[in-house]
Amino acid sequence: MVQTFGRRFDMSHEAPSDGSLVSLRGLSMDVWMASLPSELWDIPLWNLAIPGSHNAITYCLDMNNRSPIDLKQPDMLQKLDKYMKPLIRPFVYKWAITQERTVREQLDCGVRYCDLRIAHRPNDSSSDLYFYHGVYTTITVETVLKEIRAWLDAHPKEIVILSFSHFLGLSQELHTLLISTIKSVFSPKLCPKTDVVTLRSLWSSGQQVIVSYEHNVANCHTELWSHIPYWWANKCKAEALIEEFERRKQHGRPAGFFVTGINLTEDLKYICSHPTESLKDMVMSTYPMLLAWVREQKPGSCSDSLNIIAADFVTESEFIQTVVALNENLLSGST
Repeated sequence: MVQTFGRRFDMSHEAPSDGSLVSLRGLSMDVWMASLPSELWDIPLWNLAIPGSHNAITYCLDMNNRSPIDLKQPDMLQKLDKYMKPLIRPFVYKWAITQERTVREQLDCGVRYCDLRIAHRPNDSSSDLYFYHGVYTTITVETVLKEIRAWLDAHPKEIVILSFSHFLGLSQELHTLLISTIKSVFSPKLCPKTDVVTLRSLWSSGQQVIVSYEHNVANCHTELWSHIPYWWANKCKAEALIEEFERRKQHGRPAGFFVTGINLTEDLKYICSHPTESLKDMVMSTYPMLLAWVREQKPGSCSDSLNIIAADFVTESEFIQTVVALNENLLSGST
């Protein structure tokens, strides 16, 4: 058990004895939205519990040393990588990969929010865009978007929220090109900005994609939603992360979509003191405590409710099923 702010969180993986989480936990995760009870079809999506993938496209980081260190990394790390690449790169990879499964596999497992960090590689004469975290990916943004579109075509009642953010090296022309690509790939599945969006309203219109875009250019496009707030604790220990989110909950939730990122953040001190470990080692060792906290949360419109919950290595634990099961709290007769 872990005690935080006077509350005790059960770290058991078992569902409560009253079975309140059993039915939604047992849904087929590839079609969990389509399988939700009709009682949830008219609830705004920002009042549902939705599992998300933090830094979703890091399973294809360039492992062949062709990619430079991304320009958001400290200057010292970039210099060390330039002159000591064989020594530095293994550490970069171990701490940069946050997901190991492809985007299709993540969607099949139930992910419905993808954190997408977009970059144009330095000294690249082409207009190709990539994802990045430490280094750049080998796969382009357009390729991944087309994979998501193909998956959506095969799952017509599933809704995906795509958050484009942390743009690196994009000129105004590249933003224009990216937005054009988004519209081209997902039309007519894009949901325009609206006051309320529910499963029923999206199903009736054939819309499956909500695109959040962290740039003021989004204001000029009705198809693009503004940036979705992301609660990031910037902690490397589960206890500190939980305490930070309990503090934030006391001040109330944002009005629309928002993300609670239970992703831990390693610092240089942690990495140096755990030289044989990786980000995955750190994350998996803390998942029991983090999931115990997640199981205590509730979606809805209350000030302390959560909406999207994002994490690392989302397919390697019971994270997705646990988040989906929180929607049991919205059903009549739930306790």
